[in-house]
Amino acid sequence: MPAGAPPVPGNATPAAQTTPPASSAQAREAWRDTSGYPWPALADTVAAAQNMAYAMNLREYCANARIASDFVRARLARFSQITGREETCKSLLDY
Repeated sequence: MPAGAPPVPGNATPAAQTTPPASSAQAREAWRDTSGYPWPALADTVAAAQNMAYAMNLREYCANARIASDFVRARLARFSQITGREETCKSLLDY
């Protein structure tokens, strides 16, 4: 096989096929690596769109002085749980 050519399925030696991975966690990470994909996964796109819609509602709550601050803080805390980061009225500009 020429140098740099991709391996052909079925041409690996039996020893290479039966060698166990170093650890199951490393093997799982290797086969699930999607870093080369040109577009994000559908689930990531859906989550980003949902977070953007939620953030837009929260921006309205932040801007409306008639809405109680405790209500806004509670909604920001809930959104923080969803996104995994500390959300404030100013951080909503990231969405």
